[in-house]
Amino acid sequence: MEDRLHMDNGLVPQKIVSVHLQDSTLKELKDQAPTTQAPVIQSDPDSSVEIKPEWDTMAQVDKDDPEVHGEEPEQGRDSASGRQPSGESDRGAGSVEHCHLHLSSCHECLELENSTIESIKCASAENIPELPYDCSGSLESVADEPCAEREGRRVHITGKVPNILVYVGPDSKETLARCQQVLAVLADCVDTDQYTVYHLLEESALRDPWPDNCLLLVVATKEPIPEVLFQKIMVYLSQGGKVLGLSSSFTFGGFQVTSKGALQKAVQNLVFSRADQSEVKLSVLSSGCIYEEGPGERLSLGKLQGHLDNEDKDRMIVQVPFGTHGGEAVLCQVHLELPPSSLMVQTQEDFDLLKASNCSRYEVLKEILTSLGLSCEVRQIPALTPLHLLSAAEESQDPLMRWLGKHVSPEGIIKSSKVSLKFVSSYTSDIEITPSSIPVVTDSEVFSSENFSLEIYRQNLQTEQLGKTILFAEVTPTTMSLLDGLMFKTPQEMGLIAIAVQQTQGQGRGRNAWLSPVGCALSTLLVSIPLKSQLGQRIPFVQHLMSLAVVEAVRSLPGYQDINLRVKWPNDIYYSDLMKLGGVLVNSTLMGETFYILIGCGVNVTNSNPTICINDLVTEYNKQHRTDLKALRADLLIARTATELEKLISTFQDNGPNGVLPLYYKYWIHSGQQVRLGSAEGPEVSIVGLDDSGFLQVHQEGGKVVTVHPDGNSFDMLKNLILPKRK
Repeated sequence: MEDRLHMDNGLVPQKIVSVHLQDSTLKELKDQAPTTQAPVIQSDPDSSVEIKPEWDTMAQVDKDDPEVHGEEPEQGRDSASGRQPSGESDRGAGSVEHCHLHLSSCHECLELENSTIESIKCASAENIPELPYDCSGSLESVADEPCAEREGRRVHITGKVPNILVYVGPDSKETLARCQQVLAVLADCVDTDQYTVYHLLEESALRDPWPDNCLLLVVATKEPIPEVLFQKIMVYLSQGGKVLGLSSSFTFGGFQVTSKGALQKAVQNLVFSRADQSEVKLSVLSSGCIYEEGPGERLSLGKLQGHLDNEDKDRMIVQVPFGTHGGEAVLCQVHLELPPSSLMVQTQEDFDLLKASNCSRYEVLKEILTSLGLSCEVRQIPALTPLHLLSAAEESQDPLMRWLGKHVSPEGIIKSSKVSLKFVSSYTSDIEITPSSIPVVTDSEVFSSENFSLEIYRQNLQTEQLGKTILFAEVTPTTMSLLDGLMFKTPQEMGLIAIAVQQTQGQGRGRNAWLSPVGCALSTLLVSIPLKSQLGQRIPFVQHLMSLAVVEAVRSLPGYQDINLRVKWPNDIYYSDLMKLGGVLVNSTLMGETFYILIGCGVNVTNSNPTICINDLVTEYNKQHRTDLKALRADLLIARTATELEKLISTFQDNGPNGVLPLYYKYWIHSGQQVRLGSAEGPEVSIVGLDDSGFLQVHQEGGKVVTVHPDGNSFDMLKNLILPKRK
């Protein structure tokens, strides 16, 4: 198969399934192969555009012709196609001559391929799940055939293969970069396991019958669309195709694209109307063009519309149905495909506005893609992975294993109320992993991860105790529960920390869920605090120290001191006073004279979308100040945070709150802030600072000071209120 399956433009097959076919089935397939030329796609007679489709130069390939229409690399042509010179093939009885398939460029072969896939599914004794091609081309002919497996196949309601094609104009470095931006934003919106996204090169767009295998065409070029391609797109629309225009010159249906210089590369306020007629308001980067009604009859519009919130209400998004077969296009003249970090965003103010609207940008994109027939449902929860027991100091590995040998059950298990950890030397696939039972691999020699470098962690961890013993997982329910059964048993000097790349059941304060995509630094530290110590008498300060440690871990790096990372009362990490990057969750248990405290923390480090991350701030700082600061890593940040936290705890134990509050106030976002208590009509107060126990103090008119407890109130910066929580 590898020598016989070729796709244009270097596309890679996603799945190759081997099946055993009887000779009778092979003969039947050969007899079913079409011998006549596939019919030419006809335009919709009801369409308002007169279309004269051109013959495709590759519409028919003679299976006996040794030459292939169209250009093909000369080297290895025969061997690559799977053909052998006559007489050199050792064929036995019942053998069938193979046809050369040009799957992406031949109508005849596409029909043969579809019928072959359908026949194989019915003939095979195996259960073949989700073949990557839809079999719509032969649905009518096989509708009555008995095939138990047909119901499980992936067939889109439009009858199209689940491929998304992205056209960005003539091939160049600039268009390749633009294509990567579009591919990235599509991957964030749709499940790439369900849809395959391809770059449609201009040569292929003009030459090949791409409409046969296209569920959605994305047009993202300001360059004029060649007339031949325009006609192809209109034929595609007339037959039920879907088109998304992103800051493109492509338009039809009585609309024309008009340049408006004042909008060029400018951040504007957009009002977007959803299908349910509700509205989303967001900041967007304008392309510098708008849609205006041209001469002639205008088609009726769909419900999705977008206009600028200005005096002219410039039309920026239109939904245009076409033909009688369900074809439609959504055309946009705002850069929904560009991230706020794009080089087209020129000022810090514009970056802030666009980042604040980034979630809404994805909301609008998903609404548009859904209207065009795609699914933007949340992807499946990733499968849980085993834990790895690692040591930040190589010399402590043996003492750790000796301690472990004394405390596990005969079956190698340590149980808690939340999870059972089964310690094994190596992991095999027959060991079950569930949220309540997780294997822990103790052999550190077999550990490797693309997302966590033990060496980088060791280099950046400069502690006496904290973070020395690591439980690491690629995917785990929550790092907080992993230490539950170990926190009271391990000696303090072990310094337990749980680190994960992804959590499936992460928690925030109260009942809030903490979503943890790849790129978020996730950890839970075990800290022991004597009850009769300075910090032991003021436990609420622990969450403030952890938030401060995260900020200091970044801003104490040489060159990073002006990265605008800050703390927000009571337990959040913010970019300026605009957007949240992370949070802290503290669970404490008093046993005898000691507080055993689990400090959970999650911070966006490399995951830019749909909100913001630390590396966004670094990138923007480099752009504004022409510096070259390196992007940070999650493993580096976790190690530096543990280091800074240990320093802050030591300072607090020696000097009390006054030892850390000056640094805390340097980075917090509330200085002099005016808020209202209770409701929008409540009394206006000024934030003073933290009291001796770590609670927030506000100054009322008349001199009265009110203390606000973090466990009984929520502080919403966006509403500018301090609100009592509702029970």
